[in-house]
Amino acid sequence: MENFTYCTPTKLIFGKNAIEQLPEVMRPLGRKILLTYGGGSIKKIGLYDEVKRLLSDFEIYELPGIEPNPKYSPSVLDGVRLCKDNGIEAVLAVGGGSVLDCSKAICAGALYDGEPWDLISYQVKAQKALPLVDILTLAATGSEYDCGGVISRTETNDKIGYMDELLFPVASILDPRYTFSVSRKQTAAGTADAINHIMEQYFCEKHSVLTDGMCEAAIKSLIQNARVALEEPDNYEARSELMVDCSLACNGILSIGNSPSGWPCHGMEHALSGYYDITHGEGLAILTPRWMRHILNEKTIERFVSFGVHIFGIDASLPEAEIADQTIEKTYELFASFGIPMHLREVGIDDTRLSEMAHHIAVNEGLEHAWAPLQEQDILEILQASL
Repeated sequence: MENFTYCTPTKLIFGKNAIEQLPEVMRPLGRKILLTYGGGSIKKIGLYDEVKRLLSDFEIYELPGIEPNPKYSPSVLDGVRLCKDNGIEAVLAVGGGSVLDCSKAICAGALYDGEPWDLISYQVKAQKALPLVDILTLAATGSEYDCGGVISRTETNDKIGYMDELLFPVASILDPRYTFSVSRKQTAAGTADAINHIMEQYFCEKHSVLTDGMCEAAIKSLIQNARVALEEPDNYEARSELMVDCSLACNGILSIGNSPSGWPCHGMEHALSGYYDITHGEGLAILTPRWMRHILNEKTIERFVSFGVHIFGIDASLPEAEIADQTIEKTYELFASFGIPMHLREVGIDDTRLSEMAHHIAVNEGLEHAWAPLQEQDILEILQASL
């Protein structure tokens, strides 16, 4: 195993009626709260009214309308301004990963005197941040249990993964019932996102029986429970496992002691949604099997064999090359079975900007240092194969 330091200070409060603990969670953090949320679904399911009831003795300011692939302008900048103008003491994010990601950037920017993009782009390290609490309504990104987020800056087509240990939520409230109303599209895309989070950690040089087993179990749980949730959206047990799977998929515990992989599919997908604002999980599902096909070689085949045998039950006695081919095919078929579009053209991306995106990725994502190194031409070929 590689050396590692692991710490997850976030308290997970899971289960039915977990929200009842919200006042006692928020009270030590301050009385002035910025409530952040997205397009209004929390009002449709009654969650907004419940939050306002529970926090009736707090002074609440609101930042609604945070979009998928959260934007630096206006959302982050508006949130920072609200915090500074009103002396906000804590942020409460209610929603999915995009709301959480945006809120993390706001928490850092609110206590920084310069341009918040300095922090997001790693030009300056934050020295302090406002405390963050969240109520999760979508199982997908795992942002509720890690210190990172992804912010888009549309004018430059940048989409940056921003991580800082100051940005772990203080507490995350997880009631699976709040995900019952999540659409088929978002349930499928969220599951694909979480599966790829785990694959990014699994496909690496140094790994262990322990981490392989944790990764494999989590992926199998995601597959099994997503299939149930897609047909029975109010199945509490399926939604519960999906929620916990997604929380664990991206906070580092599944890969402790592993060597880094470089997270190449995320590096490439950031450009797709940075340029075209597509659904992140769908972009990952499209890219993943094409990336797998591109990097398959004598060095990487062991990981393909292990993945195929343990995830899909492929016969281990078959030749390695045959197992690897079946593994790639079954990965494609898995995402397609969720109803995810599996070609870039289906999500509005043609070949007109592929070269531009490949160059952007090669310059900004450092994928030449990935476990399976990708140069600009490699990236372009993967994008072309994904059309």
